[in-house]
Amino acid sequence: MSFPTERPRRLRSRPALRRLSRETQIAPQDLIYPLFVRDAIDEPRPIEAMPGQQQHTLDSLTREVEAAIRVGVGGFVLFGIPEQKDAQGSAAWADDGIVQRALRQLRDAFGADPLLAADLCLCEYTDHGHCGVLQGDIVANDPTLEIYQRIAVSQAAAGADVIAPSGMMDGQVGAIRAALDGAGYTDRAILAYAAKYASAFYGPFREAAGSAPRFGDRRGYQMDSANVREAVREARLDVAEGADIVMVKPALAFLDVIRAVAQATDVPVAAYNVSGEYAMVKAAAANGWIDERRVLREILLGIRRAGAQMILTYHAKEAAADIPCWDEIG
Repeated sequence: MSFPTERPRRLRSRPALRRLSRETQIAPQDLIYPLFVRDAIDEPRPIEAMPGQQQHTLDSLTREVEAAIRVGVGGFVLFGIPEQKDAQGSAAWADDGIVQRALRQLRDAFGADPLLAADLCLCEYTDHGHCGVLQGDIVANDPTLEIYQRIAVSQAAAGADVIAPSGMMDGQVGAIRAALDGAGYTDRAILAYAAKYASAFYGPFREAAGSAPRFGDRRGYQMDSANVREAVREARLDVAEGADIVMVKPALAFLDVIRAVAQATDVPVAAYNVSGEYAMVKAAAANGWIDERRVLREILLGIRRAGAQMILTYHAKEAAADIPCWDEIG
């Protein structure tokens, strides 16, 4: 009888060997927690399509950030829902806008330590729900860039460490970098939504942020899910314009894109584990169809293995608390 000379099972036989030979690691500080803060509400409002997530008041946002900091979450990205919307999305750059107030409150509460990012887009702020200003029924690219510049400076002045433009306008990173540098915010990083696909996985987010377009869709500016080379081109353009980090969104159906962007660029790569991906896990777990802890572990490891150095995920707080126990679950 012939016996094998190579036995890969040796490195799987004991927990200590599995830990030592593990190729991919995730730490709590690799996770960024997206949070929603809403103007003119007295109590946080649960988001039905995203169990465990809420539209926060300023006070409940502060408590949630504090709880996430305690378990080691690496940073936070804020999305605002204003009380009033208009065609220009003017609440997005107001000094007393909901995100600006939230940034200042979090800075007052926690000082300089927590990494605070601000999503920069207009879809939550416009009465038509599109990511830029309109000319007729078309989102006008260059006039939108001028507004993005105002928003970026306002967010930086309020305390954002990172500006995260997500509107997929051509030239948005260069315009924002010029505005930040011109206003003296040369130290503020830009996390570019470089490859943001026109995806059905965003459905629950539109409830959470009140950002569904009133007409049409976003396929004229967000990417076609069939394309990979285009994503690489977008990422390289953003890096050339001054992006410090580039991101792929969504994550799970686009792991190959994460890998391609990571191989093609020399800046850190982020991935956004989006609302629909979160909701599917929560719904399946609620029905007893999956082991949520094990599935979440595999999802986050898969995104990291594909090449993402940081992961934006609504699971961030629960995952960060559970990462020290991962060896117990397989």
